[in-house]
Amino acid sequence: MFILGYFLMAVAKVFDIVLLCFMWVVIARAVLSWVNPDPYNPIVRFIHNVTEPVLYHIRIRIPVSFGGIDFSPIVVFLGIIFLRAFVVSSLHRLAVSLL
Repeated sequence: MFILGYFLMAVAKVFDIVLLCFMWVVIARAVLSWVNPDPYNPIVRFIHNVTEPVLYHIRIRIPVSFGGIDFSPIVVFLGIIFLRAFVVSSLHRLAVSLL
């Protein structure tokens, strides 16, 4: 059973790192929305293409734009914090119990 425990621990760690990277990309997207970046810049296009599907679904389901301010990155940020605190911690605790 220790192999399954180590596997779950690795999955939890990788998921945690992916969520952390996505959180930083969402933060970069929010900062880019304050300035007028070049839309043809590959980095700007990458950030937009990675975050827009998630932010678009948040904007459709929850009207989080008040007075021209888009609060959908905050909702995504809170969702990432929840996933890191609940799912990653639960996977890690399950992995430790299997060791």
